Amino acid sequence: MADLSLQLRDFRLTTAEILYHMPDHPGLLQCYLWQELDQAPDYPVLRRFLDFWQRNLDGKLHSVRLASHTLITPGELRHAAADFRLH
Repeated sequence: MADLSLQLRDFRLTTAEILYHMPDHPGLLQCYLWQELDQAPDYPVLRRFLDFWQRNLDGKLHSVRLASHTLITPGELRHAAADFRLH
């Protein structure tokens, strides 16, 4: 139920593809996918996660790709093309 209240406050499903250098082999990149409800355009939840990553984890960040999509949208109104009645 908490997710629904966040979505009603314009939180969006946010996915981040994080590429980072492996600590033992800095020449190799590893991919980590992160997904949470976050608020565009500032993305405070993602920023806190990336700050935590830089402070506490050994793998240095290489790049972050971001995708975001609103889950709750206004309904679409469509007119019926036909009307069938059964007696």
